[in-house]
Amino acid sequence: MGVSIRRGIIQAFNPGTYQAAVLLFEATSHMLQGVPVANSLDGSSGLVGALCAVLFFDEHNPQDAVVIATYANGLSGLPMPPPGRLTLVSGVQQLTNVAISNGATATFTLVGGSSGIPFGALAALAKISFSASSQPAHLDIAPHGGNLAQTVTCGDLLSTTARWQGQAILPLDSNGQIDIRAVGATCTVTLVTCGYIS
Repeated sequence: MGVSIRRGIIQAFNPGTYQAAVLLFEATSHMLQGVPVANSLDGSSGLVGALCAVLFFDEHNPQDAVVIATYANGLSGLPMPPPGRLTLVSGVQQLTNVAISNGATATFTLVGGSSGIPFGALAALAKISFSASSQPAHLDIAPHGGNLAQTVTCGDLLSTTARWQGQAILPLDSNGQIDIRAVGATCTVTLVTCGYIS
């Protein structure tokens, strides 16, 4: 009895049982069924066609194994991780008390520099706060050039002495930009990013 690690290819993944079917490189005529997948791998790691490392606790017992890692299949370039992975980063103040006039739209870039958000990110995780010169007021936020009426709305602020605060996932355009429109009043906006979705 000996511990060994073998390379394979994911043939199927069941997120309900967290088990995979694996075709081992050394035994391409036999597929292992029901191999447990390590909890450290997220559900998007078990993509069909991904290469994997399988740890065998007993190399003579194919049922005493676990998939410990998956990685991209370099031959076909697939699979790459699908969209939807959340990465948390240190909070970065992106906007500080920026005034946006009622009905006006302002464009901001949230990626690159010290933001910790890479180019190519699909969305940013943000803390948003704003005050308004009159009531009611809210913010509409969309990827740059997107439909402001059908994306993210923050507010309604019902008092000129109050400050609205909340969190949002903000979709980004391909350049990492968002548009913010003030609705109902001039709004003074502060925005801190603390993560992104790739």
